[in-house]
Amino acid sequence: MQSTGSLSQASLKERITAFGNQRWERLTDPQKAYAKKAWGILTFKWRWQIAMNIPYLAIFILDRTIPAVHKFNMNLLSSLMTKLPIPEFLSSMIAAG
Repeated sequence: MQSTGSLSQASLKERITAFGNQRWERLTDPQKAYAKKAWGILTFKWRWQIAMNIPYLAIFILDRTIPAVHKFNMNLLSSLMTKLPIPEFLSSMIAAG
């Protein structure tokens, strides 16, 4: 049995999809071509951004799951703090000082 919240979300999704389909059908062929090109550029940039952020995501996940990685990161931060003149309020904000 579904809750009323999931039903309202499903109907909202259906209404949004129907609205989008209606708007798409109203477009002329040149407008559809431009929209497809714009969507291709956007999705290419999104895929590129995701690909560039995968290493940082891996470091974040490893930092959470493997204690040795977290210890290495904290050692690296503390060594940077001793060599760089970072104000105390900034180092307290990143919890490294």
